[in-house]
Amino acid sequence: MKKFLYTVIMAIVAVTMLNSCLGKSIEDEYKDWRKTNETWYQNQANSGSYTELIAPWDPSASTLIRWHNDTMQTRYNLKPLLTSTVDVKYHLSLMDDTPIDSSYYMTSPADSIYRAKVSDNVEGWMLALINMHVGDSCTVLIPYQQGYGSVKRSDELLPFSTLVFNIKLVDIYKYKTN
Repeated sequence: MKKFLYTVIMAIVAVTMLNSCLGKSIEDEYKDWRKTNETWYQNQANSGSYTELIAPWDPSASTLIRWHNDTMQTRYNLKPLLTSTVDVKYHLSLMDDTPIDSSYYMTSPADSIYRAKVSDNVEGWMLALINMHVGDSCTVLIPYQQGYGSVKRSDELLPFSTLVFNIKLVDIYKYKTN
């Protein structure tokens, strides 16, 4: 049994070493892009234009948000929970303004509406939404750790990308007051 375990461990080490010798790691391949995104995000954090939101479930997770509306006018409106289903309008781009996605191309469930459970989205989006009231519009900057991480999602959405969302929380779907 020990011999088998030793053989498996050696095989794993050999494959790992072979992979690292054959090509660049994702960290090496996108090192400059990662550094550019981290620097840009930090500059935005230091600009005073954004409020940092810290995730209550993970103190190391944060995102930046800037409201575009008068929050005093929406402060008594409903706020979604992680379990809520929300109707949102959004536009997603990268820090260099490369457009990635938008609800404005959607026609279902309604014109320009993206409907989803809050917890079914990337962590940075969840954090922003639970801090918004219905009617709020904001720009949300999501660092790659709370976005898509080191995963390449498309030719435009590279690993280590800071996500820039313009979001309007339209409604909390099927919420009924007594």
